[in-house]
Amino acid sequence: MNAAAPRATLRRFAGYLGVAVAATLPALVLRFAGWRPNPLLDAALFGVAILAAGFMLSWGAEAAEKRVSQGLIVAAIALVTVLPEYAVDFYYAYAAGQDPSSNYVHYAAANMTGANRLLVGLAWPLMVLVHWFRTRQRRIDLAPVNAAEVVFLLIGTAWSFTILLRDAIGWIDSVVLVAIFAAYVWRVSYLPKAEEDEDDEPGPAAALGQLSSARQWAAMAALTVVAAAVILASAEPFAEAMVESGRLVGIDEFLLIQWLAPLASEAPAVTIAVLFVLSGRAANGLATMISDKINQWTLLVGMLPLAMSLGAGELTALPLDARQHEEFFLTAAQSLFGIALLLRLRLGVWGALALAGLFALQVGLTLNFLGDDARTIASLTWLSWGYLALSAIVVATNAKSLGHLFAVGLFASHPEAHPPRAAPAAGEQS
Repeated sequence: MNAAAPRATLRRFAGYLGVAVAATLPALVLRFAGWRPNPLLDAALFGVAILAAGFMLSWGAEAAEKRVSQGLIVAAIALVTVLPEYAVDFYYAYAAGQDPSSNYVHYAAANMTGANRLLVGLAWPLMVLVHWFRTRQRRIDLAPVNAAEVVFLLIGTAWSFTILLRDAIGWIDSVVLVAIFAAYVWRVSYLPKAEEDEDDEPGPAAALGQLSSARQWAAMAALTVVAAAVILASAEPFAEAMVESGRLVGIDEFLLIQWLAPLASEAPAVTIAVLFVLSGRAANGLATMISDKINQWTLLVGMLPLAMSLGAGELTALPLDARQHEEFFLTAAQSLFGIALLLRLRLGVWGALALAGLFALQVGLTLNFLGDDARTIASLTWLSWGYLALSAIVVATNAKSLGHLFAVGLFASHPEAHPPRAAPAAGEQS
């Protein structure tokens, strides 16, 4: 490598970092001055600060990719980059605990279901379509080590259906879901390390790779601390500004919290995954989004009752009313369909289009029946059963993959030596 190349990379990183820090300053000024000029402006400034902090977190996490096991760093990147989502949702759950009769109960559930459905309905298909436009390859093949992601997501999804029987996310769900996430992290920590690439990583993480080991860890720690501080300072005013903005402009605040807030908080994680795809590591990009889904569908959901209990000052559960029951049902059903498409450790263009098309349908139905809860609930119910029917068909077609997938995902010490056996899907070549 040319000697000037590392310096140029570091200069670019300094530029990226300068932009990110500058983006957080207006929000920090508003936060510590206690000034809230306008809900729309507040939402924009605090949202931009959270977005910038999310990028800083993702740069540090991505830079650690070559230092720990491949599976563990995928889990770490996914966990770190969705801290903005956690902060916003925890605030809504905490406020719901302080006033259980308020709409914050609905907001906490809406933010969680929206974030999960955006991942499967938009982010997963995006990885495949970007890969297809870049290479004309019609699918992304995951590595055998990624069987762990699919298996633990299936376990978490199976448990999520039991929540519907109780119409509440309670302490038992916290225990089970957090345990599933802990088991997942423990499992992937024993998977092989990522292989070294000859080319530098794209983006700011490449600059950190030019530093000595000690300086890399110091830089990663500093990015994490600064970004976490910004997120914690911005989460409450951003969450409140989203509610007030909806009321101010006459837009249903429930929809803003369900879709717009997660779009802002998920953007850094999705951007990093897209960079993986553009740099020729499509499997890493898709695996990061799957891991993102795991921690949001286990750890995030499991922590909501704890956040609500903190607000209430006593152990309590997050209730699901009729609308939230169907929202949660739809989220669980969509998750199961996404897993069914991954049973052969691959996601093709047709599967991606099915996920994106069904997601567009659910958003369209929600907007079409806006203000009519009865028709909205009915449409969500039918769509949920549609997801389950499609899941049953796909699972039946790939039933022979299940046993081997669990064996590899849960027990194989070197999954590369034991690739799952599966027949090619219709219209695809193996």
